[in-house]
Amino acid sequence: MGTSKILSLFTLLFIGYTLVNGSTRKHYIIYMGDHSHPNSESVVRANHEILAEVTGSLSEAKAVAIHHYSKSFQGFSAMITPEQAKQLAEHKSVVSVFESKMNKLHTTHSWDFLGLETVDKDYHKGLDTASDVIVGVIDSGVWPESESFTDYGLGPVPKKFKGVCVEGDNFTQANCNKKIIGARFYSKGFEAENGPLEGTNKIFFRSARDENGHGSHTASTIAGSIVRNVSLFGNAKGTARGGAPSARLAIYKACWFGFCSDADVLSAMDDAINDGVDILSLSLGPDPPQPIYFEDAISVGAFHAFQKGVLVSASAGNSVFPRTACNVAPWILTVAASTIDRDFSSNVLLGNSKVLKGSSLNPIRMEQSHGLVYGSAAAAAGVSATNASFCKNNTLDPTLIRDKIVICTIEKFSDDRLAKAIEIWKGGGVGMILIDHNAKDIGFQFVIPSTLIGQDAVELLQAYIKTEKNPIGRIYPTITVVGTKPAPEMAAFSSIGPNIITPDIIKPDITAPGVNILAAWSPVATEATVEQRSVNYNIVSGTSMSCPHITAIAAIIKSHHPHWGPAAIQSAIMTSAALMDNTHHIIERGPNGTQTTPFDYGSGHVNPVASLNPGLVYTFKIQDVLNFLCSNGASPAQLKNLTGGLTECHKPLTASYNFNYPSIGVSNLNGSLSVYRTVTYYGHEATIYSSSVENPPGVKVTITPAELKFWKTGQHITFRIDFLPFKSSNGNFVFGALTWKNAKQSVRSPIGLNVLST
Repeated sequence: MGTSKILSLFTLLFIGYTLVNGSTRKHYIIYMGDHSHPNSESVVRANHEILAEVTGSLSEAKAVAIHHYSKSFQGFSAMITPEQAKQLAEHKSVVSVFESKMNKLHTTHSWDFLGLETVDKDYHKGLDTASDVIVGVIDSGVWPESESFTDYGLGPVPKKFKGVCVEGDNFTQANCNKKIIGARFYSKGFEAENGPLEGTNKIFFRSARDENGHGSHTASTIAGSIVRNVSLFGNAKGTARGGAPSARLAIYKACWFGFCSDADVLSAMDDAINDGVDILSLSLGPDPPQPIYFEDAISVGAFHAFQKGVLVSASAGNSVFPRTACNVAPWILTVAASTIDRDFSSNVLLGNSKVLKGSSLNPIRMEQSHGLVYGSAAAAAGVSATNASFCKNNTLDPTLIRDKIVICTIEKFSDDRLAKAIEIWKGGGVGMILIDHNAKDIGFQFVIPSTLIGQDAVELLQAYIKTEKNPIGRIYPTITVVGTKPAPEMAAFSSIGPNIITPDIIKPDITAPGVNILAAWSPVATEATVEQRSVNYNIVSGTSMSCPHITAIAAIIKSHHPHWGPAAIQSAIMTSAALMDNTHHIIERGPNGTQTTPFDYGSGHVNPVASLNPGLVYTFKIQDVLNFLCSNGASPAQLKNLTGGLTECHKPLTASYNFNYPSIGVSNLNGSLSVYRTVTYYGHEATIYSSSVENPPGVKVTITPAELKFWKTGQHITFRIDFLPFKSSNGNFVFGALTWKNAKQSVRSPIGLNVLST
């Protein structure tokens, strides 16, 4: 049993791992919904008895069990055969049985770009009220000595918190404080599937200490304390801070070497809900295609979190293409990634004095110009020019690249860019120019001076090499450029909808900064840094980075509206989002400015200030979620196990397009249709909201009533949306929007329709 070398996409978007298991036993999760047992011991006993029915004995059941889920819901994971798994799936107490899979781990200026200083100034309660909000972070742990996790100025740990600070390798009670108020770690699932951590030959800590960097980065983006004069090799210099620097952090380390076992993640969620966190943040998710909701650990855990009033914020994934968005259950706030108005330029001076515009995170000074050579012209013996152009392992001839800057190309989006530079460095090359049209705005770190260039620079480079007998160039160190336009743009890597499980629910929900984000790092995580240098703060990209931005804003909203449940917070973030970039055009997709839809950005780009006072809120409760599940095929037996009570599907079933979601989707529009939504007013005086509609192409939309009159806060009003299609959309979604406006607020819901017939 073994693990292959981790590949890395963008500085830390993990994309590779080969997990091999030669036995017939596999690691399964047996999920049983709510329970009425008096304590955890009683649940574990019951789990063992159920497992013994298929293993043949209690002792064998205990031997094969890995995790017990006994606090927030009931279930267990075990190493069993597919036949035993099938038998368990037929047990009357079991909701679902599914194989535990691996999830992949999907940051200063970003808060300025989001205008958060306005929140600090304008709201007299201030951000200190976030000090009782507890955010659970399920990730790769934390580096507690980072300045971002100091607890200066924070009050006592909130009494509601029931978590603990679990000791382990290089981690003691002293590593928890009034900022990091809890820490746990989980490795049983990972080791059951991959063998002992010791077998990886990598640095690790059998504790909540972060050897990877990713967990420290996400946690500090959410709630990092204010740290002045921070940079990466002088780039992105400024003050590092989390969005909610007074919030508390509970750390749940369930990820090892960039990967997180379903079974470990579910165990962490079980603990976190019981510990009393207000919000859970998961910058991780399954590879596409997204599994159905009750065969997916994150969806299952998030369902129980929602039931207990805990908001789950999760990344949409870095899978580039349509239909790849993950974490798409309606009870999860799903986050896409976009840019901020800051670039990292690493330009190339050619021998003809022309400058190629490039980007990377390159602190290394190249003292003189060097010869330029295409990888395709430096192929090793027996390697085709095409293969050599990608500069992959053992494809280049060292004698042809020695002391040269090598020009390489990308074969596919998921290429390991760092590995190309390592290949050149090993062969004696001194630099790399990587032709990478899609990722050219993303800051990568390399072992030698390197830069990424797009189409404009490629044409300049080709023209120069064609006319020059001995072409030369010099790669300059990176400079930080602030105030770039257009921004935000959707990141090229950010996963796109539609939601393949329940397409009436538009996903992702929202976009936030996720490109070139600076935040805390683990000093032992040097694999992805320049010359493998140890750093305390690092710049990385991914929906992993955008998710904690949304988590922080959710924490601020929770501090201002402590009685709001997860659906209200989700609605506030979604309906207040912005659609325009800083050139006053609709947000486009980077790097080439292609057109976008709500399947790229959801409801738009987060607006923290507006989200604190949204005016109208779309809410839904657990019964609405159960009705939604009924309309999508859940059986009465499944519902009974889910909730621990007798639950029948209401007849007639509530169509999923009538689920009271802040966005409005109909995936099968056959002729005219009426859709319903209910809003709740949160304001201090009587007001009238007027409706305004952007009709999707080929569809006439009317709203009844066209005005909503509110007399008091907490008042609910239901309205009807009538769709009258007059043109088929040929299997594609068409988009519009409904906006409710009064003198102060604008409450916007995207509309997505797939018109099958008129």
